[in-house]
Amino acid sequence: MFGYQGRILHIDLSSRTSRVEEFGEEFARKFLGGNGFAVKTLWDAVKPETDPLSPENVICIAVGPFTDTAVPSASRACIGTKSPLTGLFFDSTFGGSWPISLKRTGYDALVLHGKADSLTYLSITEEGAGFRDASNLAGKWISETCDTVSESENGADVLAIGPAGENMVRFAAAAHTWRKSRDGIAGRGGMAAVLGSKNVKAIAVKGKAKTAVADAKGLRTYVNDTAADVRNGTAALNKYGTPILVNMINKMGALGTMNLQKEVFDNCEPISGESMLENFLDKDTTCLKCPVACGKDYKMKGGKWDGLKWKMPEYESIFSLGTMLGINDPGALLRGNQLCDELGMDTISAGVTLSLAYECFERGLLTESDTGHELAWGDPDTMLELIEDMAHRRGFGARLAEGGQRLAEEIGGDAPNLLYAVKGLELPAHSARALKGMSIGYATGTRGGSHHDTRPTLQYASEHDNTIADGKAEFAIKTQNYTAMGDSLTQCRFTSERGYGAMVNDKFAKLLNLVTGWDTTAEELEETGERICNLERAFQVREGVDRSRDMLPHRVMHEPIPDGPHKGMHCPPEELERMKDEYYELRGWDERGIPTEKTLTRLGLNNLASEGAPG
Repeated sequence: MFGYQGRILHIDLSSRTSRVEEFGEEFARKFLGGNGFAVKTLWDAVKPETDPLSPENVICIAVGPFTDTAVPSASRACIGTKSPLTGLFFDSTFGGSWPISLKRTGYDALVLHGKADSLTYLSITEEGAGFRDASNLAGKWISETCDTVSESENGADVLAIGPAGENMVRFAAAAHTWRKSRDGIAGRGGMAAVLGSKNVKAIAVKGKAKTAVADAKGLRTYVNDTAADVRNGTAALNKYGTPILVNMINKMGALGTMNLQKEVFDNCEPISGESMLENFLDKDTTCLKCPVACGKDYKMKGGKWDGLKWKMPEYESIFSLGTMLGINDPGALLRGNQLCDELGMDTISAGVTLSLAYECFERGLLTESDTGHELAWGDPDTMLELIEDMAHRRGFGARLAEGGQRLAEEIGGDAPNLLYAVKGLELPAHSARALKGMSIGYATGTRGGSHHDTRPTLQYASEHDNTIADGKAEFAIKTQNYTAMGDSLTQCRFTSERGYGAMVNDKFAKLLNLVTGWDTTAEELEETGERICNLERAFQVREGVDRSRDMLPHRVMHEPIPDGPHKGMHCPPEELERMKDEYYELRGWDERGIPTEKTLTRLGLNNLASEGAPG
């Protein structure tokens, strides 16, 4: 079978055994890889109401047909599990070199079951899974863990968790440290907390298995023919990385500030992409086989952080650790980014949870006796201390480690109305008030508060009116289908959106056909994305999700943006309900937001109703 190894490695951590599951073309065409393989695995393996941190939860790490081929920017893998943060299906992608190394072991996916009886790392080769004692790695930062395990495993690529994962911080992140260039981080949803609950400190992968391609010459020719489109479409990312968005989005009045009390950040220039490139760029970095090189390493010059070198904070991290806390100190942001990366935490959830705490402190809902600190906007030192406290569950950090929703519920009073989250997931830096497509997209997306279901990219285009609700339900559906497809093919979204198109089209079908030898069409790929989205929804429905959970934060629905170019923008409840009605009708779901039997049957998922999914 071209484009695939045709094998999934199931690993039972409790018994320290493994088995190989083989699959054929029918399964591959139906679910593609990555995201699709993950949700199908979770649907089959995880019973309703399973505790995400129990041995009964499983975690699936899968690559796709594009991985380790000539398709650019396809060294990506998808991790899927039941999230300890949301209690729902969740998937997170990451790059680097690890995904290609996994595929070279001869497996398209790893599925972890059970729980190891002590801290363990896995060594995955073409011969299967090896189990290694990791007691010497307890409490180690991620880079040290990756270096130590890689040396022990003859240069294998390593995915690891940090102290936050071991302590089961609900938004703990797994990371792959690739010393040759850019790291890969599966940031959102608490993937590392699930690994920590299973006593898995790291996963090393090393192999030499080739991925056969149906038409290697034709693929190389097509990639070369489209290279200029990729290069031109990603030029700004190549030069600045994602921080190029800071000034742009701040000027349009859509950059969340001080827990979304405002959406314009004063004196944003020091943490803009333009300023940080000019002052701090050390080198460009890139994932394996990626022409974009959107990663950057910075080196601080002068002041408190003189000499500090670390990976560039992404736009999302500048938002969550910077503007949402009123901080514009680039050195502190670099250090905060380093701490989150090394300790293993999602910067978005960490920062947005902190911003909730800061506003609660400002309003008297929290006091210094609760927090151990005075929480003041613009104070980077406290932010850095609390990041470490979160990872180690020390003091107030133990409460923060539960995430924003649990913290708000615990504080009580008006705190839930100050929470910026959907379905338990803290929202990112693309405004739910200023971008109507994101309003309905966040409300209905599988992950909840994630810009990796509904994509904001097209809403920033000049020809797109982001201020009106008309047509946004269809927009959300189309981008959700698109991202489900892309995360299953496992191509980087930057390259796919800017090089091949921000909606499903014939270019993706051509790439896939050249790799696999299939005769797929754009229409078939659209339906595949739709199938994966509906299977994700079926999983969430099985966990109790319905229309009542497709909601937006109180502030988004009831507090208009107070100033700036988007002054007055918000998404009133009645507007959201109208968009939901349209969305459900277009999806083929009932008025409760539940996929109908007719829709599931059309998508080849008709067996789900008998397996526990309402229809």
